[in-house]
Amino acid sequence: MSVSLYYSAQRATPLTEAESAALARVAATRTASFPYDDEEGLYLYDQDPADPTQIIAGSTKMPSDPVRLIPVIAHLLDSVTELRRTAPDAEWHVHLDDLDVPWDETEGYALPGMREADLMA
Repeated sequence: MSVSLYYSAQRATPLTEAESAALARVAATRTASFPYDDEEGLYLYDQDPADPTQIIAGSTKMPSDPVRLIPVIAHLLDSVTELRRTAPDAEWHVHLDDLDVPWDETEGYALPGMREADLMA
C-alpha cells in the first residue's frame, strides 16, 4: 500500500506574475536539494483552467523504504512550508492520505517527532 503527501492552495485572486515566479523559484530550489534521485520529490500539477481559485497543487508518493521515509517527509514538508510562506494569503491544505498535517507559524508544516535526530539518521 502506498501513501502520498498532497498539498494545495486556493484563493479568490489568481497569482501575479511575480508570485508565480517566486513559487517556481522555491520549487526549483527545493527540487534541486532533494536527497534521493531515485524517489519522488516535490511534484506540482499544471494549473487547472477549470478551477482558477486553485493557485498551486501537487502530490508526492512516499518511499516504501522506512529509512528514507522521514528524511523525504521532512524535506517535502519544508518545501511546502516555503511555498506557503511565498503565498501566505491562500488557504492551504496539506495531508498524508487522510491525515492532515498541522501548520505552525514558527515551525511550518511538521509531524510530531519528525525532527528527532534518531529518526533523521
